[in-house]
Amino acid sequence: MKTNNVFIFGDSYSAFEGYVPEGYELHYYLGREDTDVKSVEDLWWHKLLKETDGKLIMNDSWSGSTIGYTGYHNVDCSETSSFICRLEKYLKEGFFEKNKIDTLFVFGGTNDSWCGAPIGEMMYEDFKKKDLFSVLPAVCYFFKRLCEELKGVKIVCLINSRLNETITEGIKTAAEHYGAQVIQLGEMEVTGGHPTALGMEQIKQEILEKLQ
Repeated sequence: MKTNNVFIFGDSYSAFEGYVPEGYELHYYLGREDTDVKSVEDLWWHKLLKETDGKLIMNDSWSGSTIGYTGYHNVDCSETSSFICRLEKYLKEGFFEKNKIDTLFVFGGTNDSWCGAPIGEMMYEDFKKKDLFSVLPAVCYFFKRLCEELKGVKIVCLINSRLNETITEGIKTAAEHYGAQVIQLGEMEVTGGHPTALGMEQIKQEILEKLQ
């Protein structure tokens, strides 16, 4: 299995110092002592690309970020860290026309589940900005925009194992509705809510086993 040119939309599970856009929040960085994830080589995606002959074009991963517009402490993320905001920026800039992407991984929803954002209901049309402050409408909108704009790109949705059940099912349903492959991850070793080096290896291995 080859992944070729890869783009990642992610949160702290995918972000490492020096490998995300400047100004993004990080969880993993050089010299951090409370984790055994010590270098970028320990990240799930770095391990995966090494085994699938992949080339990282962009790692757009922001620690603590949500897909929708509601962040931790009810902060409005509609113009900052939300996956939707970041996607719209890339589309506006014509990034995907200027850069060939073969495989795009979406690894999000964890913070939407953990931050206490309103869940809302599934919807597939007539989106308004106010709808995107709720998780399920935001997830539907994100995958709609992503899959409709990036024709011919293999989109893979990774779902963390420890999310609200309704949100897990919502992400799965929305991603599959718009044609993305869903990989529901099993349990992984974590500390402080984040994968250890072994947890990263477990994520990589599960993706290798399930990637179509």
